[in-house]
Amino acid sequence: MGIVNVTPDSFFPSSRTVATDDALARGRALFEAGCDIVDVGGESTRPGATPVALEEELARVVPVVAALATYGPVSVDTQKGPVARAAVAAGASVVNDVSCTLLEVAAQLGVGYVALHRQGDARTMQVNPTYDDVLDEVCAFLRGVAERARALHVAPLWLDPGIGFGKSVEHNLALVAHVGRVVALANEFGAGVLVGTSRKRFLEHLGRDPLEVDERLEGSIATEAWALLEGVSMVRVHDAAAAVQLRELLTRPVEEVVA
Repeated sequence: MGIVNVTPDSFFPSSRTVATDDALARGRALFEAGCDIVDVGGESTRPGATPVALEEELARVVPVVAALATYGPVSVDTQKGPVARAAVAAGASVVNDVSCTLLEVAAQLGVGYVALHRQGDARTMQVNPTYDDVLDEVCAFLRGVAERARALHVAPLWLDPGIGFGKSVEHNLALVAHVGRVVALANEFGAGVLVGTSRKRFLEHLGRDPLEVDERLEGSIATEAWALLEGVSMVRVHDAAAAVQLRELLTRPVEEVVA
């Protein structure tokens, strides 16, 4: 899943596209690099982000979705029902919902859904994230969503443990290390798992010195490789070419790689 942020304030500057033409160019480049789906969002969900008014988000997202849907599958990254409905009408086939409040909307629209675990919202989630057992609590939440999704006949469904969404560095590393447990849970419901570690802040702590966002490619690829090897079915990425090369390396038979 390649990322198109039609925003001026997403955490990775290279992913920001304010003008519609720039967003379209980025989306086409992601498809050309080999992405299976492109995720279009008009409101940053980074820690501390300011909410975007409905009309502004619609104006940012809908034209981009409509244009990119002619190139390949598109998902809409939104927390607002009207934006999800307008984006699906424009050609989106998946609702990627960090608020996990739009499951019924996806059911009504007959589209796929990404359910993400988040503690708090963008303004509060990184203030003091606290869990007794982060893996137990995230899995319990996602199980509840999966049960509701099955009852509503929502498919395809992906469960996202929400790396960076209301978690400390230790919480994020624990979820990455044990993501196979989330995969086992998803398998019970015929669902997939989506993981987004790309360029995120917890990766800054994995170097000898703090790593700035433009220095986190290696950490992104390493965690994406681990996730894929553990059975995760989709990774959400900024660096499409590198991620696609990784996927090819992991999925092609060894005989083809060395031939």
